[in-house]
Amino acid sequence: MYTSQKAVLQIRTAIDNAVKAAQEKNLLADAQLPQFIVERPADKSHGDFASNAAMASAGAFKTAPIRIAQAIKENISFDNTLIEKCEIAGPGFLNFFLKPQYYADVLKEIERDGKNYGSSDYGSGKKVMVEFISANPTGPMHMGNARGGALGDCLSGVLDKAGYSVWREFYVNDAGNQIEKFANSLNARYLQIFDRSVEFPEDGYQGGDITDHAKAFAEINKDKYINVSEEERKKALVEYALPINIAKMQSDTAKYKIHYDKWFFESELHNNGEVSEIIDILKDKGLTYEQDGAVWYKNKEVLTKKLLSEGKSQADIDKLELKDDVLVRNNGNPTYFAADIAYHRNKFEKRGFDICIDIWGADHHGHVARLKGAMDSVGCDSSRLHIVLMQLVRLMRNGELVRMSKRTGKVIQLGDLLEEVPIDSARFLFNTREANTQMDFDMDIAVKEDSQNPVYYVQYAHARICSIIKALKSSGIELRPCTDDELMKLCEPEEKELVDCLAKFEEEIITSAKNLDPTIITKYVTHLATLFHRFYNACRVKGEDSGLTAARLMLCHCTKTVIAGVLDMFNIEAPEVM
Repeated sequence: MYTSQKAVLQIRTAIDNAVKAAQEKNLLADAQLPQFIVERPADKSHGDFASNAAMASAGAFKTAPIRIAQAIKENISFDNTLIEKCEIAGPGFLNFFLKPQYYADVLKEIERDGKNYGSSDYGSGKKVMVEFISANPTGPMHMGNARGGALGDCLSGVLDKAGYSVWREFYVNDAGNQIEKFANSLNARYLQIFDRSVEFPEDGYQGGDITDHAKAFAEINKDKYINVSEEERKKALVEYALPINIAKMQSDTAKYKIHYDKWFFESELHNNGEVSEIIDILKDKGLTYEQDGAVWYKNKEVLTKKLLSEGKSQADIDKLELKDDVLVRNNGNPTYFAADIAYHRNKFEKRGFDICIDIWGADHHGHVARLKGAMDSVGCDSSRLHIVLMQLVRLMRNGELVRMSKRTGKVIQLGDLLEEVPIDSARFLFNTREANTQMDFDMDIAVKEDSQNPVYYVQYAHARICSIIKALKSSGIELRPCTDDELMKLCEPEEKELVDCLAKFEEEIITSAKNLDPTIITKYVTHLATLFHRFYNACRVKGEDSGLTAARLMLCHCTKTVIAGVLDMFNIEAPEVM
């Protein structure tokens, strides 16, 4: 148990004991103390921790909160705790102030745990799959994929630190309708090279990459595939182009410092019969019907029942305009939706993941409810499936929207971004805005080497500490373990605020994991860097008091440890020199 957790537990115990003591003196009614909160107040003048115990128990004790607070304060004991005193504020809030020993204990545990500091068993080793990017392999990855990649990988790092067993996965849609469109598009471009009058498919992929693939295929094969059947020609084109696209995805994600545990191919689900199995399960449950030669899933019926059970009115449900979904087209081919149900059932039932997290673009919003409903329909608990919806990202340069790559003159792709912007900057900056908010990615800031660039600011704090430690070592002052008395010399406001921030690291990790939001950590470490710079400017590390110098050096070292821990968790470099 970390020191901050210990302090909270001690406050809770002290309040419980104080209430019992007050009840024995008939100062409070003999009633059960209700649940109450112990938290860090936003304003440090209100104490290091604050509690609403008196406010929360007014009804139970049938007494004004201020009188309850007074009874608690008169009977509270802080013997053998990290708490120094308690004060009453406003109508009955209890504010608690910490002893110097608290700050000493925080630094000792950081020194003890090193890079493992902040880790917890919150996740209890549960198996979590984070599926992210999963871009359509029929074309290059774009800016949304860049944001999703940074979000998914850094969230995975947070979950790992929080005690989950994390698995990263990329789902490759190498089957179904989009591959048919890919084949038709390649086919048309290939035939056009040889002046065959062929109309480009109305719903085909118009990107220049399709033309490039067709030209490269033609250079290798010449007109070999002109007079074969269209099916044979399309098969050959896809077998040539698709592996190239997938290999590019794999190289780009590796360059982006993303390493997946598995690239899962949709075709596996068709080939091993899991898609057919899903359709049979839904048929057996009476949740399908046939119409116009296609097999439909009763999505409207399933979601209506679910929403009614959750207390929604039929009138409100009608406003949603729910519709049924096709599982098998009239040509006999299963839809993407059928494969998606099979894929998620595979995650839970076949591979035994406890929790599955998908990072999706906001344009998939309408797919969330129907997939969750289908999960329940096939016997998987939809509450174990979490969807993080991610809004659009716009690239900005010189205050203007950027649509085209300076290098290629085409739409900016993930690969283009990684050539123009430092990878560490991209990974950090994409996690400075919550997923559910639209983001402007400023390419000018991303390449700056000053405090305007958040990742540079944090990395500089780390490098600055390394420089301080090195300089002191050259003058004969080495980092060493400190006594409690030495560490308790750290009593300046800037010192205490910095230590208090270090103490919150595990709490921030857990909050980030609970909310599936890595921006909590980027904000935390940026604030930590700010507090360090503030401390360094206010408190001279090397002074006449050797004990205080040793303690301040230890504070520098512990701050460096936590900053490095965050950067390592996000797979970002922690430089020693900048």
